[in-house]
Amino acid sequence: SPQQSNGTSSGATTAAIISLEAFAGVWINAFIVCVLCIGWVRKKTLNSNEKILLLLGFSRFCYLCSSWIYGFLSNIYPYCLLVHPILQILEGAYSFFNCSSLCVSACLCVFYCIKIANFRNTFFISLKVKIDRMVPWLLFGSVVFPLIVGILASNTIDKALCKNLNFTCQQRLWKATIRLEKHFFPLFFVTGVLYTTSFMAVLFSAVFLLFSLWRHKRNMQTNSMNSPSMEAHIRAMKSVLSFFIMYSINFMSLIMELIYAMDHQNIVIFVVNLIQHAFPGVHSLILIFSNPKLEKTLLRIPSWVKYKVCMR
Repeated sequence: SPQQSNGTSSGATTAAIISLEAFAGVWINAFIVCVLCIGWVRKKTLNSNEKILLLLGFSRFCYLCSSWIYGFLSNIYPYCLLVHPILQILEGAYSFFNCSSLCVSACLCVFYCIKIANFRNTFFISLKVKIDRMVPWLLFGSVVFPLIVGILASNTIDKALCKNLNFTCQQRLWKATIRLEKHFFPLFFVTGVLYTTSFMAVLFSAVFLLFSLWRHKRNMQTNSMNSPSMEAHIRAMKSVLSFFIMYSINFMSLIMELIYAMDHQNIVIFVVNLIQHAFPGVHSLILIFSNPKLEKTLLRIPSWVKYKVCMR
């Protein structure tokens, strides 16, 4: 029918756009993971910043892969999701890696804030001294709590499908939908708390860091307008502002996803999917150009490719 053909073409268009964004994000985060792993093998060690970036790149790589598979099947082959274990596994993996990437990125902002900001508060000074020892525990928490969300998501899908989708009468179908949504309320609550906590960590880190950098910049202007330290602080301020703006947009899209989670045909879900698949790649690209080691390696790739082509 015309409606079915329009739905199929719309699904194919959505899948194509999401695939392009996911493909770019996968390669960007794979680049981060490869460069850091090679450096890890050579130096036999990683500093705290590299540990966070490595876990962030890996979690985003896995998130984009699982999200692309889920989106591709739901738009092109939706009946595959009716197979009992497939939907549970994909939903659990998607929830785990999505929450993990958000938690790790929030840890990165907190780490930058504590390392760069300058406050004379005793508690803040003690955090600055202990932050390197705290990083492994922060990363451990960024894996454990998302793992709980992933297990909860998988179990919720399993219970909801088994108990509520065994209806054959159209008159009772709306009851199945209502009871299906009730099963998701605990999952939405836990996920919403995790989203909000991560966003608040980013918000406070950005505010404290911007205030510290602005005060440091104002003090340096009285001494030297072209100080290399001041230029570095200005670049850091721009990076933090861009991070905060991107996190705000992504946070709003995550909240909209929770609100319209049951309305898969809503245009809001389409926009949310575009934002969520673009965010991991764009933010990771900013992180690459904010890191001298990653930026230098990335800029050497075109010359290396050109050399290989000329050799042939």
